[in-house]
Amino acid sequence: MIELRNVTKKFGSFVAVDNISLKIEKGQFFGFLGPNGAGKTTTIKMMTGLYEPSGGQCLIDGHNIHSNSLPAKRSFGYVPDQPFLYEKLTGREFLYFVGGLFQLPPETIAQRTEEVMGRFELGGFIDKRAEEYSQGMRQRIVLSAALLHDPKVLIIDEPIVGLDPRSARLVKDTLKQKTREGLTVFMSTHLLEIVEELCDRIAIIKSGRIIHEEAQNEAKQFNGHLEEMFLELTK
Repeated sequence: MIELRNVTKKFGSFVAVDNISLKIEKGQFFGFLGPNGAGKTTTIKMMTGLYEPSGGQCLIDGHNIHSNSLPAKRSFGYVPDQPFLYEKLTGREFLYFVGGLFQLPPETIAQRTEEVMGRFELGGFIDKRAEEYSQGMRQRIVLSAALLHDPKVLIIDEPIVGLDPRSARLVKDTLKQKTREGLTVFMSTHLLEIVEELCDRIAIIKSGRIIHEEAQNEAKQFNGHLEEMFLELTK
């Protein structure tokens, strides 16, 4: 569902991402780890079409995000590390706006809005303007919008940072359920306990290069202690 082929990104003489390749299958929950400045967000911005690679290809559901962008963008949802909302729109208006961008019929937008209202407990604030929202409210609305068109792939950058325990549990439970239903999730995060709880497979990036890849073992665990391994590999 996601394939990166020898992807490189340069900013002048600086190489932010250096010839990385990854392949993530349908229904897999993939964790993308690395220290600050390692190239995680740059990689995500290439995957979502926000940056043009200096070399290589990014494919989502078999579509090249740069040469065949519309089919690729229809197949994924994206949640950035800083959730963006139009401050004067209510949550409901924002969801209807996003549904319109994906050309969903009005009745489908209404139905799916009701579904996400229940899943993410949005009823208490969905008709308030975004300028009144907390970080947790914003994250729940943005994640709802990313899932509204029933994408095959979800690309998400730091989904739990800044969330209260209730919001964090709602997000984690939803992501686990959606992967069981076949959604492919690409998650970048610094929270290793979240990775251990959610991810089937991980890759660690340092200085723009993949330095380690690992899948869960038969006991549904990563080999060794993830925190110790991460600190040792990235020191």
